Amino acid sequence: MATDRPRLVLTQQDEGLVVLDATTLEEVAALPLEGYHRINAAGDGRHVLVSTTGGFRVVDAGTWAEPHGDHDHYYTTTPVLTDVVHAAQDPAHVVAHHGRTALFDDGTGAAVVVDAASIAEEDPAARVVEAPAAHHGVAVELADGRLVSTEGTEDTRSTVVLRDADGTELARTDECPGVHGEATAADEVVVVGCEDGVFLVRGDELTKVASPDAYGRIGNQAGSEASTVVLGDYKRDGDRDASEGPERTQTISLTDTTTGELQLVDLPSSYTFRSLGRGEEGEALVLGTDGSLHVVDPTTGELVRSIPVVDAWTEPDDWQEPRPALAVHAGTAYVTEPATREVHAVDVETGEVFASTTLDVAPDEIVLATGDVTAGSTPYASEEENDQEDHDHDHDHDHDHDHAHDEETSGS
Repeated sequence: MATDRPRLVLTQQDEGLVVLDATTLEEVAALPLEGYHRINAAGDGRHVLVSTTGGFRVVDAGTWAEPHGDHDHYYTTTPVLTDVVHAAQDPAHVVAHHGRTALFDDGTGAAVVVDAASIAEEDPAARVVEAPAAHHGVAVELADGRLVSTEGTEDTRSTVVLRDADGTELARTDECPGVHGEATAADEVVVVGCEDGVFLVRGDELTKVASPDAYGRIGNQAGSEASTVVLGDYKRDGDRDASEGPERTQTISLTDTTTGELQLVDLPSSYTFRSLGRGEEGEALVLGTDGSLHVVDPTTGELVRSIPVVDAWTEPDDWQEPRPALAVHAGTAYVTEPATREVHAVDVETGEVFASTTLDVAPDEIVLATGDVTAGSTPYASEEENDQEDHDHDHDHDHDHDHAHDEETSGS
């Protein structure tokens, strides 16, 4: 039976990108690009956004699906680094949700939201949300057009704003110090991280959930449509100097968006901002510095199992230095191992490491191009494009995935 054909896109420092078949881990293409770059899934299942000089550059990972009556058509083609760039002074957070993709520019504090299905267009129709000042922020648009965004300055940020589809302000808070990152749980409840807890965005309201510590920073989160609980990191050392290196916390946070309860769980090892993911059933997944993928029940906080995947490692002091990273799709966890230049595929349910490959250059960041149907996509590619594609039919297979994004800032 024909099915989607997910691909992995990975950065390689000063070398560019490499694209792998997510099923076999075979290399599909290498895309040279000088410099250090961040990457994010674009939200359409096909494209990836590279944060580079001048904005978000579009990479076509060469895998996608299109609806065709009661079934879908699946296509693959050679990946390419396109010339399409969505302008930004300092391209940062990308949040893709429900067919809409929000691009945040730290250089201006503005967010630009476009249809994921039009992400590869030169000048797509966009919703622009301005901010009073430049800051490291984030935005996400929900299915009904409500939009959550942050405000702040280069020195401090503590504001979360909720607007309706017309841009009318519904709610605002200035009580989220160090605001950073977001995730969306079941029922489209958004969680925004603060240095002393999180804010829940439910309906037209913003509700604070305080950390049990005076400084209890939750800056990176991972959500799942299959769970009302959001997985987050947790740091307690608010006085830490950058020269001391990162706080190597072993504690994670689990925020129940229904009850408003925040649960802290201690793991057998520390982890980093590239360690958080969610399983197909909503499992909380954390890639530890002990080399294991820790599977946590998000409701009870129980450590269900620890799956050995890579050798033990130490988090680098420099946040731009490669370290093992995690990406999850359809029950498979993909884990990078920069020290050995390897990428591993792990069955989350069984714990089997069922595939591995060695790259020519150490991998750094990793994202999925799922190859799924894009919300708002139109039937069929162009005739010229179809002549070059690998074309299959599937009468039963259809996915609807939520995309959550979490990333870190320098030294935080």
